[in-house]
Amino acid sequence: MSTATAAPQGLAAYIAVTAAYWAFMLTDGALRMLVLLHFHTLGFSAVQLAYLFLLYEVAGIVTNLSAGWIAARFGLTSTLYAGLGLQVVALVALAQLDPAWGLAASVAYVMAVQGLSGVAKDLSKMSAKSAVKVLAPKGQGGLFRWVAVLTGSKNAVKGLGFLLGAALLALAGFKASVWGMAAVLALILAAVALRMPSGLPAGRKGAKFREVFSKDRNVNRLSAARVFLFGARDVWFVVGIPVYFYAVLSDGTEAGNRAAFFTIGSFMAVWTILYGAVQAWAPKALRAASRPEAEIVTAARGWALALVPVPLSLALLVALAGAPAPWLTATLVAGLLVFGAIFAVNSALHSYLILAFSKGERVTMDVGFYYMANAAGRLLGTLLSGLSYQWGGLPACLGTAAVMVALSAFGASKLRAP
Repeated sequence: MSTATAAPQGLAAYIAVTAAYWAFMLTDGALRMLVLLHFHTLGFSAVQLAYLFLLYEVAGIVTNLSAGWIAARFGLTSTLYAGLGLQVVALVALAQLDPAWGLAASVAYVMAVQGLSGVAKDLSKMSAKSAVKVLAPKGQGGLFRWVAVLTGSKNAVKGLGFLLGAALLALAGFKASVWGMAAVLALILAAVALRMPSGLPAGRKGAKFREVFSKDRNVNRLSAARVFLFGARDVWFVVGIPVYFYAVLSDGTEAGNRAAFFTIGSFMAVWTILYGAVQAWAPKALRAASRPEAEIVTAARGWALALVPVPLSLALLVALAGAPAPWLTATLVAGLLVFGAIFAVNSALHSYLILAFSKGERVTMDVGFYYMANAAGRLLGTLLSGLSYQWGGLPACLGTAAVMVALSAFGASKLRAP
């Protein structure tokens, strides 16, 4: 095959993978907001809300370890289609939830469905991110640009999903919203499967499961930094901020709940969209096309340290303020947007470095191992979000985030240019 032919095929495969990933993340964001707000209105506590997402994150840890090997063995298209298909199954299953069930049965059922959705999400994510390593043009920062566009646009789409989920809950209700998303995603899966061009690796029969555990020190150190980076986000993002804002914004009436849903969904959407936009802009801001890899590794250490003061300052501010007030809410929104911008640069650097550190023949397994660490961080953050909010409210969530960012910075400080 000529280079001229290979390039368009690679670009077409990249576009198809990105479109499929966008569709998945739109439903993933909407589903998270639907579940969080729906069960909060049913009276679930902060810890019970956190429980609903725990199996989602546990599933991510297991899935990412095995997904890298599955993709190496059976090909990236197989894991991509499996991820989209399992998300359709999870949505259909969630629509079967019966309001007459008891609390324990409802929590157990939703946890199981969220676990299935977690498997689906990480199959899709590992497939999309690994495809970039294979398809991206070589040289002049091509890899950084392509992975930043995929990751940044994904987060922007997931942000729209948060807003979509809140809007659907307010306008259509829980069950109709879930059925509608399942139908749309099934159509998109069928379209992608029928039109997927060539360009992705088909797999190799000799791939061994033990290969998923990396022996590269940089991969392991970066994975450790990733655990605490994403734990620092989710410790306030999953339960703390939505529940705090609901308490501040809703008066308990149906109209008050609806207004609170839209406001919370809008904030989560704007935060995630801006986070995605900064991720996509990061290669340009960091001058990735003209800088050696050693300088990018050094930049990862500096940006990790720059994030530490933000959650620490916000935690102290909320603790000293004592009671909610309009100025405090506005300051929190502004401060968390600053957190999102710096966090996005850190995340973009991590997403590039894992592909830069990975060898071509084991990219799916290195990426799978790295996103296993990502899922472990989300699990840790999700659990601590409910526990810390129950123990000390929003200041405890933000204070815990500051500690976790500091640990992430320590991990990044150990990276070395290959």
